[in-house]
Amino acid sequence: KATGDRIILMDADMSHHPKHIPEMVHVMDTQKVDIVTGTRYKAGGGVAGWDWFRKLTSRTANFLADFLLNPQVSDLTGSFRLYERKAIETILPQIKCKGYAFQMEIVVLAKNRKMQIAEVPIIFVDRIYGQSKLGTKEIILYLKGLLQLFFTT
Repeated sequence: KATGDRIILMDADMSHHPKHIPEMVHVMDTQKVDIVTGTRYKAGGGVAGWDWFRKLTSRTANFLADFLLNPQVSDLTGSFRLYERKAIETILPQIKCKGYAFQMEIVVLAKNRKMQIAEVPIIFVDRIYGQSKLGTKEIILYLKGLLQLFFTT
């Protein structure tokens, strides 16, 4: 079992570059927030290697979540995050969504519990090896999760 006070969540295929971690730690230290999330959708952030359909899918998913849930976080589908241990241990037992939607649910539940979230711009680089899990099934799970959160939070 991990024993640290903070937990970093990132893709192991280097789509999330570790060079962003020191800035995430700095932001957590200086702003005294519970969660720092890497964002592709603030100045200085971006995506490399995605085709137009993947970009459109991600932007649409984030737009819908922002419109319906107003989480005040620009990148709800991203998974590059730094958590205070107490924050993630509070939230994880309450997660109900499956697939990519659980990333969105973490932020919504954190906001509902008055946890503070900061953002750090990152460049997401599409994987070189393997394939994305994003397909029809994941999109449907995301939409179900979005509607579940809209009606229950």
